[in-house]
Amino acid sequence: MRKADTISLKDSIDAMLKAYKLNGKLSEVQLVSSWEKIMGKAISMKTQEVFVRNRKLYVRLTSAPLKHELNMARGKVMVLINAEMGEQVVDDVIFL
Repeated sequence: MRKADTISLKDSIDAMLKAYKLNGKLSEVQLVSSWEKIMGKAISMKTQEVFVRNRKLYVRLTSAPLKHELNMARGKVMVLINAEMGEQVVDDVIFL
């Protein structure tokens, strides 16, 4: 039986994240960890490093042709990221 003054664990964690302003950072960490799921195994294998700084996603690639191809499809990459995350976590994607 649930008492009237108790709240669920999910609501408690959400309130804590909001109070300490950690929602944005948590979303960035989730984005970096789900890079392979978003872009696929082939692109993930050619990726050296993925990090977020100042709401920009930086991706270091080992293949110059892949870098060029992803630069051309930057809008589609942003749509994929936003669809996976459910919110706009980053404002831009930069391929290095």
